[in-house]
Amino acid sequence: MNFHIVHYARGAEKARGLAVVIDVFRAFSVACYAFDQGAEKIVAAESLDAARAMKQKHPHYLLMGERHAKKPLDFDLGNSPSEIVGKDLFGKTLVHSTHAGTKALLAARGAQTVITASFVNAAAVARYIARTCPDAVYLVCAGFEGRSEALEDVLCARYIRGLVCGDNPDVGPMAEELKTAASALRFFDPEDPHSPEADFYMCMDANRFNCIITKTEADKATCVLKPVFGSSV
Repeated sequence: MNFHIVHYARGAEKARGLAVVIDVFRAFSVACYAFDQGAEKIVAAESLDAARAMKQKHPHYLLMGERHAKKPLDFDLGNSPSEIVGKDLFGKTLVHSTHAGTKALLAARGAQTVITASFVNAAAVARYIARTCPDAVYLVCAGFEGRSEALEDVLCARYIRGLVCGDNPDVGPMAEELKTAASALRFFDPEDPHSPEADFYMCMDANRFNCIITKTEADKATCVLKPVFGSSV
């Protein structure tokens, strides 16, 4: 099994075999929380316009996402796990568009299988990799706004790789290190209402969910994400 750690949408384009698209702050942490709240599926959209077009076709869908960490005015939900928790999403379809995560996800068109990951489901992802044993595993770090390295994604990629290889890395020191990372400072800025401090801790709640999230139907601008829970992971 060969591991490759790559970055941003352009790295995702190189992925073959299994692509694991990682966005810790916050897209693929949010996705886990949304499925835990009962969402049936998530449609990942490359752009806000693609998301809005999907909403026009299906008015009962909910729009979720961000640009520059802020919820677009016409969206139902932001890209925030603390906003998701407590919402009744049972049976709902969410259309999700973010600066980095969903773009990298859609760019992984050459991979045979595509799943998402963050710290909240990292152990489940590692078990899936160990069980399926693909020849090539591309750990795609979505990055900060898809254009600069995000330490949290890199640490998560290394953590997953370590778990697959039989190590048992401690997430605690990683979380402490991340508190001062450039990509996390907004969570500790009291003047930033779009990135609540609770989101940081919810995104770093390692292995909270025993699920993987898989990419299914896809076209140029959207793809569908669905969860696999429990003993099937």
